[in-house]
Amino acid sequence: MRKHRLFLSPPCVGPDERACVAEAFDSNYIAPCGPQVDAFERAMAERTGISHTLALSSATAALHLLYRELGAGPDGAVVAPTLTFVASVAPAVQMGAEAILVDSNEATWTLDPELTDDALQTLAREGRRVAAVVAVDLYGQCCDYDALEAVCARYGVPLIVDAAEALGATYRGRAAGSAGVAAVYSFNGNKIITTSGGGLLASADAALVARARHLSQQAREDEAWYEHRMLGYNYRMSNLVAAVGVGQLRHLDDIVAKRRQIFEWYRERLADLPQIRFMPEAAYGAASRWLTVVCFDGDWASDRSGRPGETSQRIRLALESENIEARPVWKPMHLQPVFRGAHTFGGGVAERLFSCGLCLPSGTAMTGSDCDEVCAVIRRELG
Repeated sequence: MRKHRLFLSPPCVGPDERACVAEAFDSNYIAPCGPQVDAFERAMAERTGISHTLALSSATAALHLLYRELGAGPDGAVVAPTLTFVASVAPAVQMGAEAILVDSNEATWTLDPELTDDALQTLAREGRRVAAVVAVDLYGQCCDYDALEAVCARYGVPLIVDAAEALGATYRGRAAGSAGVAAVYSFNGNKIITTSGGGLLASADAALVARARHLSQQAREDEAWYEHRMLGYNYRMSNLVAAVGVGQLRHLDDIVAKRRQIFEWYRERLADLPQIRFMPEAAYGAASRWLTVVCFDGDWASDRSGRPGETSQRIRLALESENIEARPVWKPMHLQPVFRGAHTFGGGVAERLFSCGLCLPSGTAMTGSDCDEVCAVIRRELG
């Protein structure tokens, strides 16, 4: 067994991040807002090509503000992929909206545009109001933005891009998130870059971002005293947290290059095993390969048990016994107890990926010998 645990996707920070945090300390801006927050917002705008940005405490907070902006509530629905993390849809449902869940496209694993069209057509026929479609860039791969924007335009529904997992990826030469009315990004400890915790809302719509900024600061009016004409939230990113992000963002290209190299290491070492296939890369872009994800063919629990398949579970536990972390693919929302009975379009692709799939260690500091250890366990278990 390894002495030091090999984590799935740990943070990787260095002298630049330390220097930025020291600068924040030296300036005495250690509360929310400050020069590092401003610098991080500017750097993210430059990196993504999206002109207006708002640094927040989490990507979930960013989604909450967007869902509020778009009027999610009891009189409407939100269309979302079933193969995602719960935070993509939870804020809308907590506001009273109904989650309409849509399956993945087999070729990209991301939100299927044709099924999204079916969902919006059905909801329009029923006279239902749809507050938004949220497209999730999965495991570092962008959705088909052009196709989804065309579908949403047909029904007059705004598109949100949840790019929490995809900073550094590209779509037809554009940055991940550069579509729809707005995008959100995550900087949790396990993401491509981290601020330890945090998120960001980005949009070309200056007025939308200004309204979100106002709400994120308790909706305080511009008066010397505390004046409130509406209720807001305490959602702003702190200056210390932003300082880490400023340092991390300087190395984004190198981080993405290393993640893509790790993916290639796995593919080269496991290429001769016919029962393994890797998450495909869409022809329209370059994935950041936030995580390397494999599927074990034939390992599909078709009984909708809500549990991963036998092979992926066996390999995950074998890796765990060697102090190596691996995790199942996201459990589809339509299989989650909290969304039992949700109206779902398709679902079989997401179910199969959950049953067959396993996320392998992909941290930026990973070495070739680390990869050898992981692959040795997989080979042993596959016999």
